[in-house]
Amino acid sequence: MEDLTMRARGTLVIPANAAPRQEGLLSLGARVRAAREGRGISLRELARRVGVSPSLISQIERGLVMPSVGTLYAIANELDLNFDDMFNPTAHSSAQPEPQDGAAGPVLRAPDRKRIRLSGGVQWERLTPQHDAQVEFLHVIYEVGASSCPPDSLVRHPGKEYAFILSGQLGLQVGFEQYELGPGDSTSFSAQTPHRIWTIGDEPVRAIWVICNRTSP
Repeated sequence: MEDLTMRARGTLVIPANAAPRQEGLLSLGARVRAAREGRGISLRELARRVGVSPSLISQIERGLVMPSVGTLYAIANELDLNFDDMFNPTAHSSAQPEPQDGAAGPVLRAPDRKRIRLSGGVQWERLTPQHDAQVEFLHVIYEVGASSCPPDSLVRHPGKEYAFILSGQLGLQVGFEQYELGPGDSTSFSAQTPHRIWTIGDEPVRAIWVICNRTSP
């Protein structure tokens, strides 16, 4: 996967010479736009609900920038999208959809993982061979200095989160409490409680992350 660099104001700017590698961002933008228009929500209204500028939503839909974790969560919640929709480049298109119900086989090889790199130095890799409506099973990387959201803007969404730290030192805030997790530590918490995740120190964090029932009412 390409190593794109983060630019100002929490967005990932795509260099002009990266056009052949932009399929993931363009696909994400197209799905956000299709979901927004399918629900009859204007660009300005979605921006208002998410708490960002209309310009940022426009840039995301055109595949020019990647949102932060917090913004992506907010967009997904407003448009009732799960993260598999965002990983899957054939979703909401005329292309043949991914095999379901185990038709793809039980094994996913490392080079075949679907990946998405978010603003703020966060990368998600889907670990399931195909879509699972109940669980999002991810390998997560938080680069040095990365965070899921600003300290004064915690994230919340439906579901429950579970994580196991493979390497690095992870900061976690759930509600008013803060924790530091290292290799071998694990956590579980209600994602409806405002929370924030960030890297501590000068080593990236790698973790296995599970989000259950994120799309539950």
